[in-house]
Amino acid sequence: MKKWILTLVAMVAVLVPALADNDRPIPPEQLPEAAKTFIKQTFPEQTIVYAEIETGLTKTKYEVRLNDGTEIDFNGKGEWDKVDCKYKAVPAVLVPAAIAHHIEANYPASLIVKIDKELYGWEIELSNDLELKFAANGTLLAIDD
Repeated sequence: MKKWILTLVAMVAVLVPALADNDRPIPPEQLPEAAKTFIKQTFPEQTIVYAEIETGLTKTKYEVRLNDGTEIDFNGKGEWDKVDCKYKAVPAVLVPAAIAHHIEANYPASLIVKIDKELYGWEIELSNDLELKFAANGTLLAIDD
C-alpha cells in the first residue's frame, strides 16, 4: 500500500507541472475574436507583433505584445485582464471614471501606464512608479511606492 501511494504521489508530482504550464506562441489570427476586436477598437494604430497562449489545468490565458511595446493579457474568453503601456498612458476608455477622477485630482502630472483587473478591484501603476489599489467601486485601498 505504501509503495502504491508513493508511486501515485510521484506521478502527480511529474504530471501536474507538465500539464499546468503550457506556453506557446500562436499566430494573431488564433486569438479569440473578443481579443482581436478589443485590440482593433482600443489600439487602432497598432499591430500585433507577438501572441502567446498559456494553458493550465483550469484556465487559458493569452498574452499579446503590440508594435509600440504595449502588453495585453486576456482571459480564455478574450476579455482583457491587464494592459501595460510601459511609458505612455493607457487608453482612457479602460479606466473607470471614479479612478480617473482620483488620479486627476491627486496626481495631475502622472499618467496611468498600467491597469490590471484584480479580484478585489483594480491595480493601477502611474508614470511616477506609484501603484494604487482600488476596490471595484473606485475606492482607494492602498498605495505602494
